[in-house]
Amino acid sequence: MNAIKLSEPFSLSNGQVIKNRLFKSAMSEQLGDKQHNPTTGVVTLYQRWAKGGIGLAITGNVMVDRSALGEPKNIVLDEQSDLALFRHWAEAGKQNGSQIWMQLNHPGKQIPTFLCEQPVAPSAISLGHGLEKSFNTPRELNDTEIHEIINKFTTSAKLAKQAGFTGVQIHGAHGYLVSQFLSSRHNQRSDKWGGSLNNRLRFVLEVYRAIRKEVGDDFSVGIKLNSADFMKGGFTEEESMQVVQTLSDNGIDLIEISGGTYESPSMMGSKNKSDPVKASTIKREAYFMDYMVKVRTLVSTPLVVTGGFRTGPAMNEALSTSATDFIGIARTMAVDPDFPNKLIENPNHGMPLIVPTTGKPALDKMAMVGLVWYEHQMWRIAAGKNADPKLSALGVVCKTILSAGWLAFKKRRA
Repeated sequence: MNAIKLSEPFSLSNGQVIKNRLFKSAMSEQLGDKQHNPTTGVVTLYQRWAKGGIGLAITGNVMVDRSALGEPKNIVLDEQSDLALFRHWAEAGKQNGSQIWMQLNHPGKQIPTFLCEQPVAPSAISLGHGLEKSFNTPRELNDTEIHEIINKFTTSAKLAKQAGFTGVQIHGAHGYLVSQFLSSRHNQRSDKWGGSLNNRLRFVLEVYRAIRKEVGDDFSVGIKLNSADFMKGGFTEEESMQVVQTLSDNGIDLIEISGGTYESPSMMGSKNKSDPVKASTIKREAYFMDYMVKVRTLVSTPLVVTGGFRTGPAMNEALSTSATDFIGIARTMAVDPDFPNKLIENPNHGMPLIVPTTGKPALDKMAMVGLVWYEHQMWRIAAGKNADPKLSALGVVCKTILSAGWLAFKKRRA
């Protein structure tokens, strides 16, 4: 056990120094304008988080293809984007000595029906567990299109560097396109992009290599990866470890571990009804710590574990095992932007998990209150207000319906 403190800085192999061990994991801000550029609100939000003491902030998923949006107000970074607006965003996120990396994503088939008639994916396989009603069956990508998407990731990374972001993170988790390629449940191709794990991981490896070639060794490139999909026939823990080793061998700078997909959203704290979260996990707070202990024996690449952390003691205990180098936090930052400063000032500081409810479980589920409530907190901060822990869940639902209708509650990113 090593006595590592949350306040201790960490130096990546490329020389980038992250001032503490607190890592803001990506949350979907839904703060893009009609042209899918960042608004002044997202600039305000990240400036507030930087002043709150976060060491490294990962942006909400920025799409690499404006014809493939996961949500209506996604931000897109491509050659049509207004780079000046992205520069303002990057500068805001670098205040107070913080680092800001842009998360790059392609949703694949996880695009709601109202946004796309025919999405693309590794194979023409629809989502299951009732999600086929909200997501159209995708068309299988051909080899040329796969290379075009790899080029889009590369272009976005190049532009992120030009805009002043200090790194990028490839979104390879939660059932989006990279995750779809990795999963034998969703990737049933018979060419070089499918079949064996070595073929299924080819896409993410080519995305990483292309980005690295474009941005160079001094610019940080990380990935968010599932520990497993927690689905029958899906991406397994053993496969995940092999992907981690492959990316580590190729020089990736930072690996964040999460888990689950839209079909099995364990990143939200549960796998499925037949496999509930263990009591020991709840007590320890970290959802994926068992996996981290195993993978640490395989790689020396810096690791981040995200999901479940609420208190300083649990965070410090996780760091002391050396199984993780950073503590990923998200929802606590939406309720209290100063959470990092408070944790560093008081190692016993904590914040209970707020579970918003309208008082009607069916409405909570239909309106996705657990997601939308936190989204409204980010919007308050983006508008220059303070978050409101007592914000009415029913009021949030009503406001969302008035502003965007029921379409706003289509299946959304976690």
